[in-house]
Amino acid sequence: MRKYTEINLWKNVSPRDWNDWKWQLRNRITAVEQLKHVLDLSESEQKDVGLCLKRFRMAITPYYATLIDSANPHCPIKAQCVPSINELIQKPDEKADPLNEDLFSPVPGIVHRYPDRVLFLITYKCSMYCRHCTRRRMVGEEDFSVDKAGLDRALEYIRSNKSIRDVLLSGGDPFVMPDSYLEGIISRLRAIPHVEVIRIGTRTPVVLPMRITDGLLGMLRKYHPIWINTHFNHPDEITPYSLQACQKIVDAGIPLGNQSVLLKGINDNVDVQKELLLKLVKARVRPYYLYQCDPSQGIGHFRTPVKTGVDIIKHLRGYISGYAVPTFVIDAPGGGGKVPINPEYVINMDDEKVVMRNYKGDIYVYP
Repeated sequence: MRKYTEINLWKNVSPRDWNDWKWQLRNRITAVEQLKHVLDLSESEQKDVGLCLKRFRMAITPYYATLIDSANPHCPIKAQCVPSINELIQKPDEKADPLNEDLFSPVPGIVHRYPDRVLFLITYKCSMYCRHCTRRRMVGEEDFSVDKAGLDRALEYIRSNKSIRDVLLSGGDPFVMPDSYLEGIISRLRAIPHVEVIRIGTRTPVVLPMRITDGLLGMLRKYHPIWINTHFNHPDEITPYSLQACQKIVDAGIPLGNQSVLLKGINDNVDVQKELLLKLVKARVRPYYLYQCDPSQGIGHFRTPVKTGVDIIKHLRGYISGYAVPTFVIDAPGGGGKVPINPEYVINMDDEKVVMRNYKGDIYVYP
């Protein structure tokens, strides 16, 4: 992690501004000219980024940019935030909406795929645009957040469906919105009797940890039970800044989970995953899901064989604590939902016994 004062673009920035999440948002890197001040880009790299930006937006927070190791051409931080010419290659199996979220959207902003819970997309803006984003068809529309009419329609849908007990606020990233805007939504959800749990999906603890302010947490504490899931993909993303953000969330009584995406060249080996997972649990962040990368347009270069994920889980289970091992899932293309993909431990099962293999490969029988 470089000191921001060592980068010409920010050498005169005060610590107060640097630690202000709104300053970070206003000063995101969105153009090649800005990126050149942070990375030593060749002419061909500049051209490639420029071509990619004609189709997909770029936004990198100054904080996250300081995590890039400019001396490493395969830097896992750079790969997640700097556009690649590979994004312009569309493979035959890739789709704009691979999970058919639009098909399961009864009203704008709501995705209702599972019986007792809905996804509520309240904004298309993120603090950083991850290069592996599955919603790149919509995320990046900087001006979009749900308006009053849209909010009323979405809340009425939730209110009228008493089977809905769990609402996940996502987007985009809900935490790019002001506290007052968020509270307006959360307070109305909490007033619906059958909504038991409100969850929030955010990557700000990873890419914009300054966003986790006392004011935000003080507001959220009024509406428990609140759950938060974040998105660390690599151990290099765990810094003193992100650790403090996670600590503040957990100390506010909010359970904090992590959802990673399996990414080729970034975290597709056991050693990197083990380091990430052990650092997460030490930070009181519960590993939740490890996702197989979705077949979204332009992210084929990140996808690994499914066997890679199965092998990683196989070499984690039993070698680190069970609560540190995430569930490896494929979000089934076409809208089938999350399907757990596990190593085979059951060899045979009948009315008399179960023959099983443990993490070492030894065989045992349960009557």
